[in-house]
Amino acid sequence: KLMNRFDQHNEIELNFFPTGNCTYLLYDKIVSVPSQRLTIFWGLTPHQIIDFQDICQYYVCTIPLSLFLSWDVPSHIVENLFAGQMLYDPIETRADYDRYLFEQWCHDMINSTTYEPALIEMKARIFRLGQHYSHIAESCHLEGRIHHSETKAVAQIALFIAQNYMHPIKTMDIAKHVGLHPDYANSIFKKAFGVSLHQHVTNERINHAQRMLLTTDNPITDIAWSCGFNTISRFNSAFLKQNGCTPREYLRKRKEEGSSGKK
Repeated sequence: KLMNRFDQHNEIELNFFPTGNCTYLLYDKIVSVPSQRLTIFWGLTPHQIIDFQDICQYYVCTIPLSLFLSWDVPSHIVENLFAGQMLYDPIETRADYDRYLFEQWCHDMINSTTYEPALIEMKARIFRLGQHYSHIAESCHLEGRIHHSETKAVAQIALFIAQNYMHPIKTMDIAKHVGLHPDYANSIFKKAFGVSLHQHVTNERINHAQRMLLTTDNPITDIAWSCGFNTISRFNSAFLKQNGCTPREYLRKRKEEGSSGKK
């Protein structure tokens, strides 16, 4: 469906449109997305669907940036994504294969207790994309939407947080790493994300905790430490604020949803 405003999220997004045409406003560009091609972009880049035709369904999968970076994806793919480009597979004959993969990934995410097989396949698919010459989706530029200098700085900040949120980092540490004053770093990041640096670090930690709750049997206390929290009370408070339930309740609800989905 059409999007009324820009969306942003610190994940890598994979799209696949079996039929029809879709048009994105991506950062400062109007981008035409090819049908029947695996398409990939960085969700931090402001994006908005502004037009589509003859699309009955489409597939979307997202990969946390910290996980994506741990895969050592070919550098030319990463560099293009961080530059705000939308990439797509140049080979047309893989459409049936990609549709099968997306359907399987969606099934795994809804019905499985572990996402590992789907993540392994996503990683392999992105590496295969990197083995071939990569196409950048055709686009035309708009003027004056967003300052390029700010977007580059925000990308550097988001990358640093994605790689270090499990450590005891503060706003001062983040700003120092990217060579900015803490107030300015916080200001431009909030402009892009709608949240402060501190809140974004907390969100990344909670997102990691959710993944660990669903994919490991580790004790909740161990999960809290490994995600960067220094007290259980802060972990529980942050988790409750973001999810509306405690970690234990969250895990129970997801297990119940998985059980009902398999009946």
